[in-house]
Amino acid sequence: MAQAVEPTRTVIMTVDDDPGVSRAVARDLRRRYGASYRIVRAESGESALDALRELKLRGDLVAVILADYRMPQMNGIEFLEQALDVYPGARRVLLTAYADTNAAIDAINVVDLDHYLLKPWDPPEEKLYPVLDDLLQAWRCSDYRPVPSTKVVGHRWSARSSQVREFLARNQVPYRWYSSDEPEGRRLLAAAGQDGQRLPLVVTPDGTPLLEPEAPELAAHVGLATTPAADFYDLVVVGGGPAGLGAAVYGASEGLRTVLVERSATGGQAGQSSRIENYLGFPDGVSGAQLTDRARRQAARFGAEILTTREVTGLELGGAARTVRFSDGSAVAAHSVILATGVSYRQLSAAGARDLTGCGVFYGSALTEAPSCQGQDVYIVGGANSAGQAAMHLARGAKSVTLLVRGSSLSASMSYYLVQQIEEAPNISVRTGTVVEAAHGSGHLEKLTLRDTASGRSELVDTQWMFVFIGAAPLTDWLDGMVLRDGRGFILAGPDLTSDGRPPPGWELDRPPYHLETNVPGVFVAGDARAESAKRVASAVGEGAMAVMLVHRYLEQS
Repeated sequence: MAQAVEPTRTVIMTVDDDPGVSRAVARDLRRRYGASYRIVRAESGESALDALRELKLRGDLVAVILADYRMPQMNGIEFLEQALDVYPGARRVLLTAYADTNAAIDAINVVDLDHYLLKPWDPPEEKLYPVLDDLLQAWRCSDYRPVPSTKVVGHRWSARSSQVREFLARNQVPYRWYSSDEPEGRRLLAAAGQDGQRLPLVVTPDGTPLLEPEAPELAAHVGLATTPAADFYDLVVVGGGPAGLGAAVYGASEGLRTVLVERSATGGQAGQSSRIENYLGFPDGVSGAQLTDRARRQAARFGAEILTTREVTGLELGGAARTVRFSDGSAVAAHSVILATGVSYRQLSAAGARDLTGCGVFYGSALTEAPSCQGQDVYIVGGANSAGQAAMHLARGAKSVTLLVRGSSLSASMSYYLVQQIEEAPNISVRTGTVVEAAHGSGHLEKLTLRDTASGRSELVDTQWMFVFIGAAPLTDWLDGMVLRDGRGFILAGPDLTSDGRPPPGWELDRPPYHLETNVPGVFVAGDARAESAKRVASAVGEGAMAVMLVHRYLEQS
């Protein structure tokens, strides 16, 4: 069990299931660091995670986490991997026996392990303190940026409250949630002069109250960059999913003045995934949020600017410049542009679904809602990987999870490993040949009408939770008349533009378009928005990197 958490000094945490070892580690840490740091001790991975989450909500900082490898239920590597999602900037140390050295080496790749220590660590003056001194110094010099927590007061079935929570979570902004019918929520509403009829209320770290804020206003108040620092760049990347982040990392690291523009939150659909298990280099899987956070920090470290809540509405040409125009009328220009706009989930056409969106009907994983699904009957619409990943995640706490699939099986659209996991999960069931005909509820989802496509028979089921993953529509309408697209709106590039052996209309260069280049020279596409793309995270990242290579080639010949 973790000791009580008090909001005081920066924390050093130690986790060991052996009480004697746990006390010994804490004793040695207090002797050296107790005057400057608060030592938090836990005797299981679960209790340590609970303590970390509480520290996070309070806005406290964690500098170093030491975890024993051999712990039941959750070993040290599994714990540190989850701790990484809570405190990505904390330095991570694994305590191992000599026989576990190989596991420690594997952990270097899995959880970005900073160090592993062999037990026993006596004398600490030689084997423990020098390591901790270096890690603490590195942490103090890192960009951990202590940010006081934002407060959100809302209602469980307020669609806008759900959207604000999801926006903050996906942008890695620390926040604390207060229900409007709880004492602390009522106190905050009263302090802001509100009666709770309009929600959510957001109280920023400096105490500014925002009522029903739109994303740009919210972003500006919680420290997210929304305005470009310059008027002209070498490269503008439109879209912050895996392809866009990959392009930003490679563009900035190779010396291009790079700005990434994202309309909501970096990560795209992949950033909402609870677990990605087939991404190269992560044998134990990685959450979409964790992968996105690493990629965003990596791009920023190389000097890329990342702008959020900027909706792009147009692309204009002016000589060698390519200008990206925003919905507010402002613009940014560059020598080249990479379109990595990705896709969005298609809307469910069932009667009543639109009115209940955000009030029990959610598009994508909506991971901030997962804790509220504990012990509930949950329905997921869709049969591709994103639906399967959401099912596995929600099944951890839900009473039951039912996958509704229009087709005859999962194997046609879902990876084999996910199909196996779903078949083995005791509380997940799959209903093939089934569609949602209607969603019912007053103020929030209460029932669904399901229809069997073979027999035509309808059935009414009780549920308050439905998550929808029914195919993807490209976010490319704003390119109409400028960039060529296929009949579904996906962007054509490279060989797809010259399938008949002739250059695309209006092409004036004496070379054909490069592999990922659109019909507009210097404008490239990467990831899911490209026609006939693979729709996988790894391929999107690869296309982002390849697009940057082609940008270099274009700039050299311009």
